[in-house]
Amino acid sequence: MHPGGLVAAGTPRQPSKRRTPVSQPGMADPHQLFDDTSSTQSQGYGAQRGPSGLGYPAASASPQAAFLADPVSNMAMAYGSSLAAQGKELVDKNIDRFIPVTKLKYYFAVDTMYVGKKLGLLFFPYLHQDWEVQYQQDTPVAPRFDINAPDLYIPAMAFITYILVAGLALGTQDRFSPDLLGLQASSALAWLTLEVLAILLSLYLVTVNTDLTTIDLVAFLGYKYVGMIGGVLMGLLFGKIGYYLVLGWCCVSIFVFMIRTLRLKILADAAAEGIPVRGARNQLRMYLTMAVAAAQPLLMYWLTFHLVR
Repeated sequence: MHPGGLVAAGTPRQPSKRRTPVSQPGMADPHQLFDDTSSTQSQGYGAQRGPSGLGYPAASASPQAAFLADPVSNMAMAYGSSLAAQGKELVDKNIDRFIPVTKLKYYFAVDTMYVGKKLGLLFFPYLHQDWEVQYQQDTPVAPRFDINAPDLYIPAMAFITYILVAGLALGTQDRFSPDLLGLQASSALAWLTLEVLAILLSLYLVTVNTDLTTIDLVAFLGYKYVGMIGGVLMGLLFGKIGYYLVLGWCCVSIFVFMIRTLRLKILADAAAEGIPVRGARNQLRMYLTMAVAAAQPLLMYWLTFHLVR
């Protein structure tokens, strides 16, 4: 190492880039990653400047400095950094192929006001008039700006709450067990998966050209958990009568909500394609919309009736 340098007395060592000796003065080794502080320890504080005047304390090379200055180790570190950078770039490019992170961010762009209005719409969809989704430059606006836009926040939170309420209901009946609670959760997920697959297959068979995506289906089908929570809670508080009254109201509400929402996604595209309203293909689309809406109350009852006694 070149002699020279000054370390201020009584001041703690600060990490800084360190120059290593090279053949030409002023040239630094680009592979130097860490500072060598052993020279300061060996010389003590307040070291004198070397004759070169370059500002480096004179000290013999330590084993650590020799290791870092080893070309083989430098090459290995550079190769490892290159592999890490390439791996990160590969993950960033291909992650959307398996997990559509960018699309998922859209479905969670909600706020408190949107959640409150959406819950009110799910319980009272009868007075709502405008069901069109708003667009801005051919892109749907975020859910927090449009109450008609589908979201995943409410379905996800409702599903988790439904599992917790189911555990509470089982506990009040002395039937709680982790296995039974896991069976309840897996059963709800299995029915949701079957619903999505059945609808996608039906849309393919009916040849429906729609902008309804798989995530949209998960969002719309997940709204039924809100009514299921209300029915089970009322059943715990007021017994079977409260359960059937609240669940019946929620079943009718979700039926109306699904009809008015899906008809804009399925039947509106048929009208845009010029398909006659009473044509055979359009009739199939109407039947499909009715079937999806009618399946929601049936599943709401099937997944909750055994929780209230």
